[in-house]
Amino acid sequence: MLRERASLTLEIQKALDIVITGFSFIAAYFIKRNLPGDALRGLATDPNYYIILLLIVIAWYVSLKWMGMYMSYRQQPFWPFFVVILKSCFMGMILVSIAMYLMRIQGVSRLLMGIFLVLDISLLTLSKFIIFKTLEKIRTNGFNTRNILIVGSEDRACQVIEAVEKYKATGYRVLGCFELEEEDLGKTVYEGHKVIGLIRDLEAYLRNNIVDELIFAMPLKKIKNGDRYMVMAESMGIKVRIIPDWELHYLMYRPNIATIQFEEFLGVYNMSLQSTPQNEGKLLLKNTFDLVSAALLILFLSPFFIFMGLAIKIFSKGPIFYKQERLGMNGRRFWVYKFRTMVENADELLKELAEMNEADGPVFKIKNDPRIIPHVGSLLRKTSLDELPQLFNVLKGEMSLVGPRPPIPKEVDEYSVWQRRRLSMKPGMTCLWQIAPRRNDLSFEAWMKLDLKYIDTWSLFNDFKILVLTARAVLTGAGR
Repeated sequence: MLRERASLTLEIQKALDIVITGFSFIAAYFIKRNLPGDALRGLATDPNYYIILLLIVIAWYVSLKWMGMYMSYRQQPFWPFFVVILKSCFMGMILVSIAMYLMRIQGVSRLLMGIFLVLDISLLTLSKFIIFKTLEKIRTNGFNTRNILIVGSEDRACQVIEAVEKYKATGYRVLGCFELEEEDLGKTVYEGHKVIGLIRDLEAYLRNNIVDELIFAMPLKKIKNGDRYMVMAESMGIKVRIIPDWELHYLMYRPNIATIQFEEFLGVYNMSLQSTPQNEGKLLLKNTFDLVSAALLILFLSPFFIFMGLAIKIFSKGPIFYKQERLGMNGRRFWVYKFRTMVENADELLKELAEMNEADGPVFKIKNDPRIIPHVGSLLRKTSLDELPQLFNVLKGEMSLVGPRPPIPKEVDEYSVWQRRRLSMKPGMTCLWQIAPRRNDLSFEAWMKLDLKYIDTWSLFNDFKILVLTARAVLTGAGR
């Protein structure tokens, strides 16, 4: 797991804030130099204002980070950002003043510094407000939402639900609460949110529903074998939050995969366990790269799409594209697109061929599949070019260029708990399995372990390496 403080998003925000601060000082310099009236207009050549600008850049970089500017946009209202901007700017002025005193720099225009301070506070506030409202609008429209399931139904659970309802624009949605006793089923917890299940049925619920975060909002010592439920959620890649009274020691629980962090969730302090990459900055860069690359590749490959469409039509009746329901991140359903490489009634013929399955686990693979379209189907599957229409899934944000392959719902129904964690990251067009030597001879368990290895060791460099090796696999026809 990677730390959010190392996030590329934060680095971009820091750079933007410094650019705004530098621009504010330069703008203040020209405003002061060209003010109306001889008494106010003009600036002396001494001191050197380039040195003042450098001191401001350094001081603001330190003070913005020091004052806690770079907090989560999702988990905070806007007011704390404005307060931090004020604190940071005034702290920056103090640091610059100390530096000028130590360096014996005199004669700096106080009016210039005053104009700069007003401009900088205004522009920093405006930039943060635009980012805040843009993200808020995206989440209000149903994008980038996170589903929460709460264990407990008393005061702590009410506190969490109240916080979520108060800050709906954060994109968090409460699915319901789970309790220990059957008599609590159906009980209203807070403003229409009810107890929808029992803790003993938690595994089945997590398997069959989209849950991004599981929040334990009751004393942990009340939950018999509570560590089992944490291990289960952790193994599935679901983020776990624990609302204190910090009784984790009662369970003697030590996470095997997840990292532990102490966080503030909409004003409610908690301990979180997360076993998937949480570097939001680098994940944002990954998503941006996916979208731009998919758009460019679709334009570049459009002649190939037309050619392959004609070839499929020539050798087989039916549609050019094949679509199939798959499961994405944390079980979100979507339709995946491929060039059709099999005869039109391939799904019906599968029942007749079931006994010939050469793969273990809940997947189906056989050599020389009789359902494959002659010539064109074999070529597309051998080179994996049948996957190219999934660029449209990437463009829609349902998939990534690199990530665990999206499974069909029937396969996931047969997953073990630890295998379910492969759904905790956005699925991809290619992955470690795709570039593995003799990939079609790998066992199902080995395939799952490759996907979890990808999640646990994820980095932008690894994604790039997988893309390069995938290109080599396509050129050498390593598929089946």
